[in-house]
Amino acid sequence: MAERARPILVVEDSPEDFEATRRSLQRGGLLHPLVHVGNGDEALDYLFRRGHFARDRTPRPRLILLDLNLPGTDGREVLASIKADDDLRQIPVIVFSTSRDHRDVEACYRAGANSYMLKPGSVAELANVILRLKQYWFDAVVLPAPALSGAATAEPR
Repeated sequence: MAERARPILVVEDSPEDFEATRRSLQRGGLLHPLVHVGNGDEALDYLFRRGHFARDRTPRPRLILLDLNLPGTDGREVLASIKADDDLRQIPVIVFSTSRDHRDVEACYRAGANSYMLKPGSVAELANVILRLKQYWFDAVVLPAPALSGAATAEPR
């Protein structure tokens, strides 16, 4: 029996940026469901299944799109928590930020980010960036099966 499509976790505090990302992923043909959380605390609650996510039994995310500059617990802290956890560290984390500061880029890679992508300024540029992200992370890369399922089933694109 095929595994349910694992969701993409989008950690983004801007509703407009999330909606543009969602539309771009949809137009790119991505079949995975999206889970949207608006801040770092919600992201950690979702990932560690606590708070109002305590009873959530959806599969672990296939990929995490993480904004850096979040209210409360910021993206840097979320990234560090993910990569410090044995069950979560294998999930690819793509930092998706407007920050071009080389210190942010270096700190994210040191903390274990799998990619650092710049958020473009226009919707057309965003669609292009999201399409490239989809082509790489969902069409070209082979990822391990989720640690908790033990199944090595192929996932839908």
